[in-house]
Amino acid sequence: MSWELVLSLLALCVLLVFVVQLLRFLRADGDLSLLWAEWQGQRPEWELTDMVVWVTGASSGIGEELAYQLSKLGVSLVLSARRVHELERVKRGCLENGNLKEKDILVLPLDLTDISSHEVATKAVLQEFGKIDILVNNGGRSQRSLFVESSLDVYKELIMVNYLGTVSLTKCVLPHMIERKQGKIVTVNSFMGLMSAPLSSGYCASKHALRGFFNGLRSELTTYPDIVISNICPGPVQSDIVKNSITNDVTKALGNAGDQSHKMATSRCARLMLISMANDLKEVWIAEQPFLAMAYLWQYMPTWAWWLTDKLGKERIENFKKGLDADSYFKTRKTKHD
Repeated sequence: MSWELVLSLLALCVLLVFVVQLLRFLRADGDLSLLWAEWQGQRPEWELTDMVVWVTGASSGIGEELAYQLSKLGVSLVLSARRVHELERVKRGCLENGNLKEKDILVLPLDLTDISSHEVATKAVLQEFGKIDILVNNGGRSQRSLFVESSLDVYKELIMVNYLGTVSLTKCVLPHMIERKQGKIVTVNSFMGLMSAPLSSGYCASKHALRGFFNGLRSELTTYPDIVISNICPGPVQSDIVKNSITNDVTKALGNAGDQSHKMATSRCARLMLISMANDLKEVWIAEQPFLAMAYLWQYMPTWAWWLTDKLGKERIENFKKGLDADSYFKTRKTKHD
């Protein structure tokens, strides 16, 4: 066999591998480390059983779905949010469809903006279950308003709920984990913690702050290798977060979320979160294409990302003013190409 033939076959193999990986990426709904963990890593069914998991923002959306999936793993659940009746509804769903009994679920109302209540809430969990293995910081609100039209109170509220409230609760739980020298603090961030977009400047600021804080905290805890700090960054997911978004008036929610069908199913997002938790991943990106590609673009080619964000940002604002979901331009473009 000649060297020319060997080199040709080698080049063909390299090209084939590239094409296969490209096709896999085009179908991906998570970053490469996360999808590898899903394929070859630890199973949530093996790693999370018998743990005490505290989920904030558990009354709807990602938090609700995460509670349902955790209830099938044999964990003890603490469900927190402001709306008690919704928490009770989620609890009933966990009991009906999961593997838990009444004693395994604690409904604990919690307002992230009421920082003085966080220490009391933490003591209540410890009194009920004796430990906290995983804290899932999922509570928060999004935003749909232009900066020039918004009250400063909108930005104060977003920082208080999304950032300071989460930091406060973490500060109450962390000493217990340090004492036990183990635990997981899982924070649901956002793609808006990786990039930025119009209509969400205050939300982006709060999520960038969260990412910076927890990355810094992780470095402070290197002497506790069994305390895991994990940032979960979902892209658009089917939930009530858009419906509950703060508008230019802090007292008014958006209400109309528009068509959400182009976004990732909440069940898939929650499953990938469990995989991340089981494999102690430090940061994961969860989104379908083309949103996932945007995250990689911001990470590795920020100049191109700025240009594309400015182009798409105009359509995002126009859609919002028409009463459509701000991100529905991706669905519109896909429909046109189909």
